[in-house]
Amino acid sequence: MFFLLDILRGNGMNTKKKKIILEDGSQYAGTAFGADRETMAELVFNTSPVGYQELFSDLSYTGQMVVMTYPLIGNYGTCEDDYESAVPKMSALIVREYCDEPSNFRCIDTLGNVMKQYGIAGVAGVDTRKLARHIRDHGSCRAYIVDEDRNVDEALEELRVWIPDCGQVSRVSTPTIYEYDRSQAGILQNAAPYGPDDPKYPEYPKYPGYRIVVVDCGVKQNILRCLADKGCHVTVVPWDTPAEKIMVLAPDGVLISNGPGNPEDVQPTIQTVRELRGRVPIFGICLGHQILSLAYSARTYKLKFGHRGGNHPVMDIKTGKVEITSQNHSYAVDADSLENTGLSVTHKNLLDSTVEGVECIEDRVMSVQYHPEAAPGPADGGYLFKRFLALVDEYKSCTR
Repeated sequence: MFFLLDILRGNGMNTKKKKIILEDGSQYAGTAFGADRETMAELVFNTSPVGYQELFSDLSYTGQMVVMTYPLIGNYGTCEDDYESAVPKMSALIVREYCDEPSNFRCIDTLGNVMKQYGIAGVAGVDTRKLARHIRDHGSCRAYIVDEDRNVDEALEELRVWIPDCGQVSRVSTPTIYEYDRSQAGILQNAAPYGPDDPKYPEYPKYPGYRIVVVDCGVKQNILRCLADKGCHVTVVPWDTPAEKIMVLAPDGVLISNGPGNPEDVQPTIQTVRELRGRVPIFGICLGHQILSLAYSARTYKLKFGHRGGNHPVMDIKTGKVEITSQNHSYAVDADSLENTGLSVTHKNLLDSTVEGVECIEDRVMSVQYHPEAAPGPADGGYLFKRFLALVDEYKSCTR
C-alpha cells in the first residue's frame, strides 16, 4: 500500500498557473491540480470540513464549480467505498491548500489523480474565504477557469454568451432499470439488461423485505445503502419512467432521489409523482422534495447562494427537536405556495426559515430538503427512513 502511494504522489498536481474569472470581472489566482482544462460553470461554495470525496462524486453537483471553505483538502486521499456515483460530474473544485500526500490506511489514490481521471478541473492556492464571501454577498454566479495568460476581456465575452446545460438530470440518471445489490456497493455498471421502454417487465417474486422503487434523478449511493441496510429490496428506475410502469413493479413505496439543476426542468418526474400520489407511499429527498412539492402545485425558487454544508440546523416541527443536517441545493419550496395544496410543513431551516420538509398524511407522502443519508455529514436525519418505512408498513397493512 505505502509503495503504491509513493508511486502515486505528485501525479495529481502541477505548477501551472490558473485564474478564475467571475462574470462581474473579478479574478482569483491559483495553481492547477486534477484535470488541466479550462471550464465554465456555476460557482457555489460548501462549508463541510470533511467529505470532499462524497461531494465531488455527488451528482447533484453536475455542472458546478465548488469552492471548499475548509482550508485543507486532499489530506486523506480517496477511498474505494466512499464514492456516491460511479462517474462524478462536477466541473471543478477550488481549494485553499491541496494535499497530494494523503495519510489514511483506507486510501487507494490521491484526490488529484481521481479528478484527472474524470476530467474535473482543480485550482489550489485560492483565497477561498474571500471568494466564499463574494458568493455570499453577490450570489451564485458564472465563472470561468482559464490559463493565467488568457485575455480577460475575451474570456468574459465567452462567459457572457455561454448557455448552461438544462438537461442535467437526463444525463446523470441510469438509462436502465437495475436491482441494487448491496454486496456490489450499488455500482451502476451492474444494471440489469432491460430498459424503461421494453414492452414487458420481468415478473418480480415476493421478497422478504419491502419493495422500494427509487426514481433516479442523480441518486447518491448512500440512499440506496440506507434502504438496503434496513432490509428493503431496492429497484432503481430512470428519471422519466412513467407511473404505470413503476406500478408494474408492484412497489410498496417509491423514493424520488436527489439530483442536479432546476426542479422545474424535470417535468416527466413531476408528472410521474402527480400520478402516483395517493396510490403508494412516496419519499422525496432534496431535488425529490422539490419535485414532489411541484407535483402538488406548489412553487420553487432559486436561493441567493444555496445551502451547502454539513452543519445546517433544522427543526422537526412534529417533535420540536433540532437536527444538524447535511445540505446541497440551490432551490427551495415557496412556503406561501403550499396553501391549499394538501401539503403541510414538517421541517424548517433555523438559519433562514426556509421549508425543509413537507407531508401529506392522507396520501402517505413525505419529503425533506436535506440529506438524511448524510455522506458526508451528520446522521441526525436517519430516522426519516424509518418514518417512511412506517408509512409503507401502514400501506401494506391496508392492502393485504
